Amino acid sequence: MKRSTTVLVGGAVAVALALGALVGGVFAESPSAGPSTAAPRALADQALAGAAGGITQSGIAGLEAQVRSRPGDADLLTQLGFAYQLRWRETADPSYLPRSEAALRRALEARASDANAVLGLGSLALIRHEFRKALAYGRDARLLLSGSGRPYGVIGDALVELGRYDAAFAAFQRMVTLRPGLSSYARVSYARELTGDPAGALAAMRLALDTATGQQEATAFTLVEIAKLELALGRAEAAARHARDALRTFPGYPAARLELARIQAAEGRFGRALAEARRAVDAVPTQQAVALYAELLDRTGRPAEARRQRTTIAVIDRLLQANGVRVDLEAAVYRADQAIRPHQTVELARKARMARPSIYGDDALAWALARAGRCREALPLARSALRLDTKDPLLYFHRGYAEGCAGNRDAMRAWYERALALNPEFSIRWAPVARAALR
Repeated sequence: MKRSTTVLVGGAVAVALALGALVGGVFAESPSAGPSTAAPRALADQALAGAAGGITQSGIAGLEAQVRSRPGDADLLTQLGFAYQLRWRETADPSYLPRSEAALRRALEARASDANAVLGLGSLALIRHEFRKALAYGRDARLLLSGSGRPYGVIGDALVELGRYDAAFAAFQRMVTLRPGLSSYARVSYARELTGDPAGALAAMRLALDTATGQQEATAFTLVEIAKLELALGRAEAAARHARDALRTFPGYPAARLELARIQAAEGRFGRALAEARRAVDAVPTQQAVALYAELLDRTGRPAEARRQRTTIAVIDRLLQANGVRVDLEAAVYRADQAIRPHQTVELARKARMARPSIYGDDALAWALARAGRCREALPLARSALRLDTKDPLLYFHRGYAEGCAGNRDAMRAWYERALALNPEFSIRWAPVARAALR
């Protein structure tokens, strides 16, 4: 695995030096693209990169009005489909997702085998955690967009979540060869992070930052990703600097506030972390933001408020599911954390792993089993979750917990030490548990 990702980053550097700039977007690569596709191209680039949305409600309303006046315009419908996905990222309102699907399917009705609409459906399937569907759409788009790098992002993302890492990394390699830029470098970075090379991941994200110059949302997104990697390398001060740079670039950017909260918690500044997490929740109440806020409330002695926030998490889960997003894996890990109906949580985690047979699927089931007291069943899965040598302290902690409850206290302590060495505050809830066990 490591050899594959070394090639990935080497290829990314070589292509960047050779070409020096980002080539055209997915719409520019389509044989049928014409002057009218310039606006959709920008939206597609944002949606497929995973960067911030930057689409206002008035922008959505304007696109909807254009579609009403030209209901058979496939380019407009595809543009609207991508815009709904970006608005979902901006607001965390899952009702935009069915609207995105409807617009993209109407685009295909207006123009059969429209490559850009197919790619939009692939992007939507990734958002909904329907990874086998995403893979199929990505492969269809690859046939329709000969020579384009964009389909390889959807293909590779789906393959990662399906646990098919060699094929995923090959797709990312192909993408960065065909289309160097934010989307491809970010995926190279994630591949290297998965295989235990945070320094290499950071180098790839710095390449991504170079390509994002002049783009407010894309720059902020990339700076936050760099901050995460700096924190993973134990450089909290550098991480905080990048998170603040993201906020200066894109004032109020919720992802930057959330990362700053994590950094301040890692430094033991829980009051400041709580304030930043609250701002992130107020801006965009995602599962991640609300869960971190609840943990910080617990840590700062406000359990009643933390319980109210956990009620909100349950509401968010129901809204996501109602709009087609599969949250089994995330729900299983959360329920295992909270020891909610352990045996039912095991079955939920088992279902999640079937849909996402990745290292994080293995980890979710291992964690659910361990928390249910089925530790010997958990151990093979906890070992499998570390098969890529991923340096994730939470995976280390889960492995240590399974070892300890299976009776191997020495192994438990060793894994807890490794987790704390990576990040002394790797989890608001579990880092104190690890420290207490070592004492």
